[in-house]
Amino acid sequence: MNDDIDGQVRFARQPAGATREPLNVAAEQAVPHGKGVPPRLAYRVNETAQMLGISEKSVRRLIARGLLRTSKALRHLLIPRSEIERFLKETL
Repeated sequence: MNDDIDGQVRFARQPAGATREPLNVAAEQAVPHGKGVPPRLAYRVNETAQMLGISEKSVRRLIARGLLRTSKALRHLLIPRSEIERFLKETL
């Protein structure tokens, strides 16, 4: 069984009577590259935290300290992919 981010287990739809296999929700939400869909340009705080292997609170601290810049054009903070890459290069 695979738990997704909110702790719920998701199952793939099967015909009646078939065994139920857990569905990888993260793979379902991933954007396919090379199939006419452009790669993502920005990520939310929780996605950035997962990519960097740190907590959301740590990402918010980096933003507050000015080490990560965000786009504030929308309701949610978005962190551009280029900004994440810049942060990693400068902090090596």
